[in-house]
Amino acid sequence: MRTRFSLTLEDANKIISSAKSEAVKNQWPVSIAVVDESGFLLHLERLDGASPATPEIAMLKARTSALSRNPTKTAEDMVKDRPSILSLPGRVPVQGGLPIFHQGECVGGIGVSGVKSQQDEQVAQAGLAGF
Repeated sequence: MRTRFSLTLEDANKIISSAKSEAVKNQWPVSIAVVDESGFLLHLERLDGASPATPEIAMLKARTSALSRNPTKTAEDMVKDRPSILSLPGRVPVQGGLPIFHQGECVGGIGVSGVKSQQDEQVAQAGLAGF
């Protein structure tokens, strides 16, 4: 039997905290989601002023990254050549989601929504740096 790494709630809290610091520093009202390797929500935070739509989009970005093991920007770029990617259930090919790796293994994903896509990814990257 194989043993796998998995994110803990403490890990998710660290990731969210680091991402939140970046968002607050830049005064970006975003929602930040962390999911496990199967795309199930571990932690979600909606900052003051974030649009009501942002929590769901952040969760979908995180889920997309975790399941694909790639940044959502990769899927966004692929849509140009393969529009059928848009029909994949429960996924969103929009920049702002990053997979979370530990010792070469995907253990989850982080997704951010609320500002420009590049800025969403900047906040997600700050979350990864805290991990």
